[in-house]
Amino acid sequence: MDHATGGTRIDRRAFAAVVVTVVLWASAFVSIRVSAEHYAPGALALGRLLIASLALGCVFLLKRGTLPDRRAWPGIAGAGVMWFGLYMVALNWGEQQVDAGTAAMLVNIGPVLIALLSGWLLKEGFPPLLLAGMAVSFAGAAVVGLSMSGGGSSSLAGVVLCLVAAVTYAAGVVAQKPALRYASPMQVTTFGCFVGALACLPFGGQLLADLPGAPLPATLNLVYLGLFPTALAFSTWAYALARTTAGKLGATTYAVPAVVVLISWVALEEVPGWLTLLGGAVCLAGVAVSRLPARRPTAPPAPEQPPGPVAGPTAADEARGTAPSADEQLGVG
Repeated sequence: MDHATGGTRIDRRAFAAVVVTVVLWASAFVSIRVSAEHYAPGALALGRLLIASLALGCVFLLKRGTLPDRRAWPGIAGAGVMWFGLYMVALNWGEQQVDAGTAAMLVNIGPVLIALLSGWLLKEGFPPLLLAGMAVSFAGAAVVGLSMSGGGSSSLAGVVLCLVAAVTYAAGVVAQKPALRYASPMQVTTFGCFVGALACLPFGGQLLADLPGAPLPATLNLVYLGLFPTALAFSTWAYALARTTAGKLGATTYAVPAVVVLISWVALEEVPGWLTLLGGAVCLAGVAVSRLPARRPTAPPAPEQPPGPVAGPTAADEARGTAPSADEQLGVG
């Protein structure tokens, strides 16, 4: 959206940033499945954040970045602890204790919470098309999750952890949005990642214990998670978030389940069933609805102006002797 003019012109760079984010976050689910067998949840989160922090720190130094404005730090710290830190640990841990369908349904509560919290706390309002599109997408995500669950079991602790992941994800996004008023997307992402890595440092011993025994593919996937779905995708997310509302951007993440299905099909040769494909299509349809511009009320017609006073004769008329008489001006016959 073009906020400068109040129009609906698409910001192509922001759109491209959203596409990069969705594709890389979808690929993260495939990489996590490879690494989670050899790295504990906390170790996986810390390793991912350390690699991302190193990459973002190098870019920050090369660009000679500066410290964020002090007014941005509450949002950066909140997003760093809740989203970069707690969310990643809770998601990694929760997915080990519940089946994929339950995890998908619970974690996908996050965008709904983003819309509700941003509408309330950030005064973004509750656009009907956004809410309708999110309802459609959530139904599609639930269908995708159930179709891929394989009839696994779920524990109460796993359900709670997935709910914690959804809540911390939503809270982190809502905290991040105000920070972008006072800091650049690069600053918000870089220092948020630093804060998240610090929050996960208690898992350092676990990471050092898992690293020697992990096979090379699992470690390479860990490196990939740090460089692309974290360092790059969180940067493109912040770039797009600075240019649209949190509610609308959160709704676009419902495209992730559909992209996960495609990536799993290509990379893991997991041929999706018709129900999975249907759920993915419903997700994308909901995203499309949520991104539709709101209809603006048409302006009422301008009231009719009362007739003005009759213009008097001009000097030219008087000179030509064609000026009406006083009786004629008054309409007297």
